[in-house]
Amino acid sequence: MQKFSAWSLFKEAFGGHQGWKSQYRRATPKAEYDAIIVGGGGHGLGAAYYLAAEHGLTNIAVVEKGWIGGGNTGRNTTIIRSNYLFDESARLYDHSLKMWEDLSQVLNYNVMFSPRGVMMLAHTVHDMQVIKRHVHANRGNGVDNEWLSPEQAKEFCPILNVEQNIRYPVLGAALQRRGGTARHDTVAWGYARAADALGVDIIENCEVTGIRRDAQGAVEGIETTRGYIRSRKVGVSAAGHTSVVLGYAGIKLPLESFPLQALVSEPVKPIMPCVVMSNTIHAYMSQSDKGELVIGAGTDAYNSYTQRGGLHISAHTLESICELFPVVRRLKMLRNWGGIVDTTPDRSPIIAKTPVKGLYVNCGWGTGGFKATPGSAHVFAWTIANDEPHPINAPFTIERFRDGLLIDEAAAAAVAH
Repeated sequence: MQKFSAWSLFKEAFGGHQGWKSQYRRATPKAEYDAIIVGGGGHGLGAAYYLAAEHGLTNIAVVEKGWIGGGNTGRNTTIIRSNYLFDESARLYDHSLKMWEDLSQVLNYNVMFSPRGVMMLAHTVHDMQVIKRHVHANRGNGVDNEWLSPEQAKEFCPILNVEQNIRYPVLGAALQRRGGTARHDTVAWGYARAADALGVDIIENCEVTGIRRDAQGAVEGIETTRGYIRSRKVGVSAAGHTSVVLGYAGIKLPLESFPLQALVSEPVKPIMPCVVMSNTIHAYMSQSDKGELVIGAGTDAYNSYTQRGGLHISAHTLESICELFPVVRRLKMLRNWGGIVDTTPDRSPIIAKTPVKGLYVNCGWGTGGFKATPGSAHVFAWTIANDEPHPINAPFTIERFRDGLLIDEAAAAAVAH
């Protein structure tokens, strides 16, 4: 009698650890495409899906140097919110949040969106002033946000410590009830399956090694580890490595890459009903569907492509988390990791045409990329298809750094993630 282990049955059913591969075709490159998307994460796969679903371009390839969802998409901490300060940011992130709400139905794939609420803590008078400013600005833009007293914050999240004798006492909080979480890698898999059904080729293990330009300087194709592929339209959405890929076309971007750390605890029964964030202590926490407490930290202080980061960041974060949530003190850490985030000087993204005809870029999200996935992919596809920006991403150009038209969420953010 043949014996089957639980792991062998799982691999047979779902294609192993690399994103349930059995659910979409593993394509080989054609000689030419109408458009190529570089980067097989949520943003890149989403852009390919919307190009096919809304703009009728089905001869499209997504090229990924590893496997889909194996980069930042599979390394983030799943938070979704739209309570950004500036008008341009609020429009972009709320466009995305509205798309999250029915994304599972659109893709016919459960992305596990859970609007459990995102609460941002204030620990100082300055925090209170800044966060209340966000509340008022959000309401002015039609984005839900409300101010809570410490007692109301405790009622919304019972395990939160609101005693005033701790190092970082909770003086109040802002709550966006529509915010929440989603399962990070399922977003990539859902877009992959939906794009595949529309005829998009998803080409894994295909690293871009060059960008070819014609005599007039326009894009004519990409060099890859699997050969040359022709296309007059190339969109680059390769988190953490966009500056490398754009460098092949002679474009320099105002980007820096940093490790952004996170960790999870051993799984426990449900104790965390929402997402709680604190910029002052650079920490936030939620609970996954598997029961793990998902804890995020800040970015490292130095540029790096490492996917680990410095231990002192995690140690500082855990000290603060244990003070805010004493009930978790005895839990064990299950694993920790780092994602590579590329950031612009104003910590707002670039979603735009480049100076090279036929070359488009979606990058610079810093810590904000996951929450923007559907909206970013949607407007990026519009930009590629129409060779002009959608009204929502029109302000997010490369030229804003030359012209001084910054969208400076770095200075204004109530929280860094």
